[in-house]
Amino acid sequence: MPRSQALFEFDRTLRNQGVCRLGGVDEVGRGPLAGPVVAVTMVLPEDFFLDGLNDSKVIRPKERARMARELVMACTDIGVGVVEAGVIDQVNILEATRMAMMAAVEDLLRPVDLLLTDAIRLPLLMMSQKAIIRGDATSASIAAASVVAKEIRDGIMLGYDRVYPQYEFRRHKGYGTPAHLRHLAVHGPCAIHRKSFAPVRELRLPFS
Repeated sequence: MPRSQALFEFDRTLRNQGVCRLGGVDEVGRGPLAGPVVAVTMVLPEDFFLDGLNDSKVIRPKERARMARELVMACTDIGVGVVEAGVIDQVNILEATRMAMMAAVEDLLRPVDLLLTDAIRLPLLMMSQKAIIRGDATSASIAAASVVAKEIRDGIMLGYDRVYPQYEFRRHKGYGTPAHLRHLAVHGPCAIHRKSFAPVRELRLPFS
């Protein structure tokens, strides 16, 4: 069975077990040295299908952008949560990820009957949850959230590229690529860099 069909079949099985309103939440941006972590919760229509849907990391950028538009237009509900670098430094990346995911769930118009998460449980969220290892490659709802979250975060980083052009955020989106590390060495960190992350912290330079 093709991957995208398997993802939708997984969600369909849960609906057939009595889950009327199924939601999937996923985050993007745990690894970068700069910028926010972004989470999205998606509620898809029962009869919806999108050929080629998969984990956002394995979809080509142009195709991912197209899919994100289709998903946003088709979904019955969507929630977004964004946690910026300063908060990540205060609470650590795992807690910031949970905060973004909780914000994305709470941003929905109304609660879901079952929330599917990509491995991370949200103990402070009082609703039925199912944490799935490699959830973005298992559930269509989580994969859809992954795709939309990636597009939202990339858009945020393109905006930061206009504010801080010396770092070329448009190219690496804040991840620790060799080019990004070279820019850090030359310019030092800026306000959206994560001071608690080792490659930034170890520079020991003042923040601009």
